[in-house]
Amino acid sequence: MDWGWFAQQMASMARDLLAQDSVDTTLQRITATATELVDGCDAAGILILHETKVESLAPTHQLVTESDQLQQQLGEGPCFDAARSAQGKHVFRIADLTAEHRRWPAYAPQARALGVGSMMGFLPFTDDEDLGALNFYSREPGAFTQDSEQAGLLLASHAAIAFSSARTHAQMEHAVATRHVIGEAMGILMGRHHITEDQAFDVLRRYSQEKNTKLREVARQVCEQGSLP
Repeated sequence: MDWGWFAQQMASMARDLLAQDSVDTTLQRITATATELVDGCDAAGILILHETKVESLAPTHQLVTESDQLQQQLGEGPCFDAARSAQGKHVFRIADLTAEHRRWPAYAPQARALGVGSMMGFLPFTDDEDLGALNFYSREPGAFTQDSEQAGLLLASHAAIAFSSARTHAQMEHAVATRHVIGEAMGILMGRHHITEDQAFDVLRRYSQEKNTKLREVARQVCEQGSLP
């Protein structure tokens, strides 16, 4: 591995990730970069584990999605092991899936049948009970070396920062949009019923609670219809 070249590529990737305009495009750039920079990587994806439910994000190949679905269906696999690890070990490298039948008797042979020869993963994304893994796949056994693992770890660290930044930005944009919609709805109610700002907000809040509907959705309906539904 030419670490000087790799450092330059990582710096370029960091700038590129910050320039993405959404969480989805950020994640897609992360997984695409993994296939470009990590030796032996034929496909990559991000697996989000919600207790026993799996969500596949930004897969570069159908192989990734199918492997993630297998882990969910069978309740076993490297990501489940990492999530359950009492020692908090959030890096794994499986040199050869054909040799893992004892460890994952159901997952290993089916993953190998999908075409997975070796696998490597890092779990830098955590959010309360959820856990996210950046996974690397190769069709060949023994494809990932110690250098591959080191490169993957550096990439995962950058990815975690970029993902957190993109998600925070998206949350802020959503909050601003929500405030705008609520403010517009309040203005409609104030004009129609000749009530104060506080009274208009209280009307929206009470209706939201009574109908068990999110405040933003109630506000959106008022904006579209000109009154409460």
